[in-house]
Amino acid sequence: MKRKSVGTSHGMIVQPTYIIGTYNEDGTPDFAPITWVSKTCEKDFDYLNIISMYGTKQTKQNVQRTGQLSINLATNAMLELVDYFGQTSGKNGKKDAVSYTWDKALCVEAPTLDASPWVCECEVERTVTTGESDTFFCRVKNVQVDEQIDVESNGIDLTAFDPVIYSGNYHSIGKYLGAIGDFYKSEK
Repeated sequence: MKRKSVGTSHGMIVQPTYIIGTYNEDGTPDFAPITWVSKTCEKDFDYLNIISMYGTKQTKQNVQRTGQLSINLATNAMLELVDYFGQTSGKNGKKDAVSYTWDKALCVEAPTLDASPWVCECEVERTVTTGESDTFFCRVKNVQVDEQIDVESNGIDLTAFDPVIYSGNYHSIGKYLGAIGDFYKSEK
């Protein structure tokens, strides 16, 4: 294989798309798509979700104020909602031009999207500021998963969730390929 240089665009970093849910000061729900989401492990299976938000968006201000949020996995069926939330500012009032339903999170003070098959309820433990970005390290308080999706057997088949993948444009996952160890068998 021969490679070529293509520049330093962050669009080459492939990321799942999430919709972050928070409450505004007046108690109305606010949602924004964020793709800068990851996790880090503190020890054993004790991990923190990491969410980076740039600028002064309403959702970021809500996270800073409350320290509570939901992380809702976006699916292909939710693309209109992802686009709408991304192009509509919560600073201009309630986001309700596109129909959606939501509910209260079970363990934190944040709204969750009914359409999302995977929701993490989180509480901010610490924040790191870099320029105009704030990176929130969040303790997971609860995870809700669509009851029709099996997450108990051999790992998680992401194709069952049909997530939106972002790298400058929207993509989907085509098929399940296998688990760790399915492709290389070491001789012990």
